[in-house]
Amino acid sequence: MTPLRRIPLALAGPALLAVAFLLLPLAGVLVQAPWGTLGERLTAPAVREALGLSLAVSGWALALSLLLGVPLAWVLARVDFPGKALLRVVVMLPMVLPPTVAGVALLRGFGRRGLLGGVLADRFGVTLPFTTAGAVVAAAFVAMPFLVISLEGALAGLHPRYEETAASLGAGPLRAFFTVTVPMVGPGLVAGAALCWARALGEFGATITFAGNLPGTTQTLPLQVYLLLQNDPEGAVSVSLLLLVTATAVLIALRGRWLGHAAVREARPAPGGPGNEEEPEAAGTPDVGAGLRKGDGRGAEAGAAQRGAGPGTAGPGCGPDEGEDGAPDARRGGAPASWPLSAAVRGATALDLDVPAGTTVAVVGPNGAGKSTLLRALLGLTPRAAATELRLGGPELSELPPHRRGIAWVPQDGALFPHLTALANTAYGLRARGVPRAAARAEAHRRLERLGVGALAHRRPGQLSGGQAQRVALARALAARPRLLLLDEPLAALDQTTRARVRHALRQHLATFPGVCLIVTHDPVEAVSLADLVLVVEEGRLVQYAEPAEVARHPRSPWVARMLGRNAWPGTVRDGGLDTAGGARLVTAADPAPADGTAALAVVAPEAVSLHAARPSGSPRNMWPGTVRELAAHGARLRVLVAGGAGAPAEVVAEVTPAAAADLGLAEGAGVWVSVKATEITVVPL
Repeated sequence: MTPLRRIPLALAGPALLAVAFLLLPLAGVLVQAPWGTLGERLTAPAVREALGLSLAVSGWALALSLLLGVPLAWVLARVDFPGKALLRVVVMLPMVLPPTVAGVALLRGFGRRGLLGGVLADRFGVTLPFTTAGAVVAAAFVAMPFLVISLEGALAGLHPRYEETAASLGAGPLRAFFTVTVPMVGPGLVAGAALCWARALGEFGATITFAGNLPGTTQTLPLQVYLLLQNDPEGAVSVSLLLLVTATAVLIALRGRWLGHAAVREARPAPGGPGNEEEPEAAGTPDVGAGLRKGDGRGAEAGAAQRGAGPGTAGPGCGPDEGEDGAPDARRGGAPASWPLSAAVRGATALDLDVPAGTTVAVVGPNGAGKSTLLRALLGLTPRAAATELRLGGPELSELPPHRRGIAWVPQDGALFPHLTALANTAYGLRARGVPRAAARAEAHRRLERLGVGALAHRRPGQLSGGQAQRVALARALAARPRLLLLDEPLAALDQTTRARVRHALRQHLATFPGVCLIVTHDPVEAVSLADLVLVVEEGRLVQYAEPAEVARHPRSPWVARMLGRNAWPGTVRDGGLDTAGGARLVTAADPAPADGTAALAVVAPEAVSLHAARPSGSPRNMWPGTVRELAAHGARLRVLVAGGAGAPAEVVAEVTPAAAADLGLAEGAGVWVSVKATEITVVPL
C-alpha cells in the first residue's frame, strides 16, 4: 500500500474534494437537526405510525426477496444457459432505474390495467396499487437486486466441490443447498439481506407512484419526510436523521461484506496454532524400487485393457468392513457383501472398467490425461464425460443422480465443510441417508477412532493439520457406506512426513474395504503401497491396466516410465534395433525381438547408463556425445541429465556416485560421452 506521504498531489486534491462533496450534505443533516426537540418529533403519532408501517413493509419486502432472490442468485452463480447475461441485466435494472420509472413499470405490470394486475383483480380479487401489499411489492422490486447481486458474488466464490462432495455422500440437491451451501455463504447472505432491508426501508419513488401516500396504509417514513418538508422542515430533518443513522449502522455492521466475498473464507490453521501438532510416526516410506520389482500378489491377474479382460479374482482383505452394511437407494435390494465395479465411460475420457471387489486401483497419467474426469464421470458430475454403463455388484446406476449412486468422493483438499465439526462432517453422509442423529454420531465417532483422530471429533476443519483433515475426510467418505470410493490425489497437499503417516492409515483401512477404490496419484510410492492394480490414462484413453510390478517391468507409456525413474524413448522396431521418434538409432538385444515396424518403447534404468570423459572403446553398442544439463541428489547418488546432439536421444538420465562425478568433472555445461549396453534396453511393444 502506498504511504500517505507518497500520494501524488494531483490525485490527493480531487480525492479530498470528493470526500467533502459526499460529507457536506450529511453533515448538513447533523448540524441542522433540531436536537432539542428531536425526541418529541420522533415520537409524534404520525411518525410512529409511519415507522411501524416502514418496518412492516421492509420486513415483508425482505421476506419476499429471500423467497425469490436466493434461488435466483443460485441459478445465476451455478447454471450456464443462453441469455444469462441478459437475465443479469434484468436483475440489476431496478437498481439504476429512476424510482418513478420503477413505479410506472409496476403500474403497467401489476396495476388493474397491467399485464398481470387485471388477472389478479378479476380472477382472485387481489388489488395491489394503493395498498400495503402494493408498498411491499414496490419495496421488494427495487431492493431485491441488492440481495441477488450480493449472494451471487458469495456463491461464485464458493467452490462447487463442497456441494458435489455433499452429493457424493448421499445428500440430495435441496439438502446440500440448505446444509452446506447456505451456511457457507451465510455472511454474504446476511450482507445481502441487510442491504436489501435498508434499501426497502428507504424506498420512496416507486412506492409513491405505485402505492400512493395513504396514512396508515402506504405512508412509510420516506413518504413522511416528503410530507413534512411541506409543513415542518425541522420534522423532515429529524426523520431523515433517523433514516441516515439506520443506513449508516447497516453499512458499519457489514464491514466490507458487500458482494459477499468474505462469506466463503475457509478457516486455516495458523502455524503453531491448535490442531497443528503432528501425529506419531506410523510407518516408514516403502522402497519404491523393491515394491515395483517384486510381484507380491497384492492384486489379481490383470488382462488386456479391454472390457472383460480385467483381473479375474479379488486380492486379499476383501471381507466386509465394520459398518459396511449397505445403504439406501442404489444399495437396496439384497446387495452382496462385496461390490465389483463394471463401467463404460464415454466422452473426453473413454474407457471400460471391470474391477473385482476389494481391489484398489491407482489411476496415473500426465496432467490433463483425464484422470479426474474419469472420477467425475463415474459420479455423474461432469458434462465432459459420462458413465453410459455403471454397475456396482447390482442394478444399473448410470441413470441415477449422484446422491443415489453409492459412490463416495474425496477431492484433493478433502473439502471438509468448514462450518461443521469433524464429528458432524463424518456423520453427514449417514444423516443424509436418514440414519437417526444419535446413531449417526456414534458410527461417525467409531470411524474417527479407527483412523486415529477420535480425540479431534469436536474440532472444526480450520483447527486440524493437513494429515488430520485428510483422515477426517476419509472417515467421512467411508462412513457414508459407499460401494465405490474415489480418491482424487488425497495426499498431494501434504508434506512428505505427514504423507507417509496418512498413507499408512489409508492402506490399513483399504485392506478391509469391500468395494472398489480408485485413487488418482502422481506418486509412484502411493501406486506401489496402496494399489493392487495400476490404470494408466493418457489423452482420455486407457494405455495400460496391470499390476504395479508388471507396469514397472513393461511400461507402455513414456510418462509412466519416467514417473518410475526410468529413461523411455518411443520409436519403431527396425533390423534388430529401435529408431526413435527423435531420429536416434538404438541397438537392442530383445529376445524374441518384436517384428519390424512394431511401435515400441525403449526403457533403460538410470543406473544402466554409463558416462565417460572421452569416447569409450569397450563393448557398448550405443554411445553418443552429450552435454550435462542438470545434476540432482538422489539418495546417496547423483542423477545427471544429459542432453544429446543430432542422431542421439534428446535427453537421458544417468545415476552416478559423487566420487564418479568428481572424477569425471561433471558440471552443468560439461561435455560427456554416454553409453548404454544393448542388453540393458528393454523393448516394450505398444
